[in-house]
Amino acid sequence: MLQAPFYDPLKSYEDNYSQGPFNAFADGVDVRTDAEPRFEFLGAKLQYPLGIPAGPILNSAYVKAAFEKGYDAVVYKTVRADTFPCHPFPNVLSVKIDGDLTLEKAAVPLTADAEYHEPLSITNSFGVPSKTADVWQADAKKAIASEGTGQVMIMSFMGTVREGQTADEFVADFATAARLAKQTGARIYEANLSCPNIGNEGLVCYQLDMTERVSAAIRTELGDAPLILKVGYYKDQAQLEELARIAGKYAQAISSINTIAAPVVKEDGTQALPGSPLRLKSGVCGHAIKWAGVEMVQRLVEARTKLGASFAVVGVGGVTVPADFKEYRTAGADLVMTATGAMWNPYLAKEIKEAYPDA
Repeated sequence: MLQAPFYDPLKSYEDNYSQGPFNAFADGVDVRTDAEPRFEFLGAKLQYPLGIPAGPILNSAYVKAAFEKGYDAVVYKTVRADTFPCHPFPNVLSVKIDGDLTLEKAAVPLTADAEYHEPLSITNSFGVPSKTADVWQADAKKAIASEGTGQVMIMSFMGTVREGQTADEFVADFATAARLAKQTGARIYEANLSCPNIGNEGLVCYQLDMTERVSAAIRTELGDAPLILKVGYYKDQAQLEELARIAGKYAQAISSINTIAAPVVKEDGTQALPGSPLRLKSGVCGHAIKWAGVEMVQRLVEARTKLGASFAVVGVGGVTVPADFKEYRTAGADLVMTATGAMWNPYLAKEIKEAYPDA
C-alpha cells in the first residue's frame, strides 16, 4: 500500500530541497543497528546490500533520513562542477502503463497525472539541478558524517553540456566535477553517464568512445578511489560488452538502469511537463521498468564472466516490494537500489530485510 512520499511531488524542487524530506523520512525513527556488518561493496562494509540511487536524495537531510531507515548505500543526488537550474514544476507525475514499459510501448505517448496507484510507475524530469560546488561540497561532507555502522554514502557527479562546447571541453568538465567530488572525502564515487551528451546526441553511455574518454579522465582525478559507472538500458549486446570492457579498465562497478525515456502527455494529449518541447520525452521509472533492470543485471554478469572482469553490478529499477529485491539478487546483483519504491514506502528497507534476512 502506497504511503505519503518522502519527496513531495506537489511541491517544487526548491521547496523539497529546503524543507524536506517529508512524512516518514521526517518521523525521527531510526531503525539502524550497530551489529557487525555482514556484506561488502567496493571496500565498504555494509549491513545489507540495499540502497537508494541518486534521484530522490537531494541533500544531507535526505541522506541522513535514508540511513536512519536502513538504506545502507545511499547516493547523493548527482552534482555538477557549477550551478545548474531545475526544470519547471511539476517534476514528478504518475504514469499510466499496462504491464511492462517495453521499448515498443515507450515509443508511444504515455498518459500522466498526479494520481498515484499500485503498481507504481512515475516519470521524473528535473534536469539534474546543482548548487554551486562550495555549497554541495560542504553539504556532502555533512551527509558523509551521518553514515552509521555498515553504511556508505556514494558521491554522484556528471559533466555539463554547454552550447558550442567541444568534445574536449565536455571531457574536461566531467574531470573537474570528479575532482571537486573527490574533495568531499567520500569513499565511493559514481559517474552519471545516463545524462545528455554534447550536441544533444543522446546519453553519454550510448556514445562509447565518449564513455571511454570520460572514464579515463575521471580515473586520473580519482586516483584509486572506487568508481561506479551509471548507465541506461542497452538493447545491443555488443555495445553492452564494450561498456563492460571500459568498466573493467577504468571502474569498479556498473549501475543500471536509470530510466526508460518515453513521450509523456496529459489525458488531452498535450505535453504533460511544461517548458521546452524536449521535455515531451521524459524518463520513466518504477514497477514498469523492472524487467529492463533485471535483464541488464543478468547480461552484465554474463559479460563480466566472458571478459574475465571483476566489476560489481548494481541493480536499479522497479524495486517496489520485497520480492523485487530478491529477483535482482537472484539475477546476480551485488547491490540493489530502490528509488520510486522507497519514496512511496520509506520503510521498504525494513520490510526487505525482514523478508530476506540473508539477502
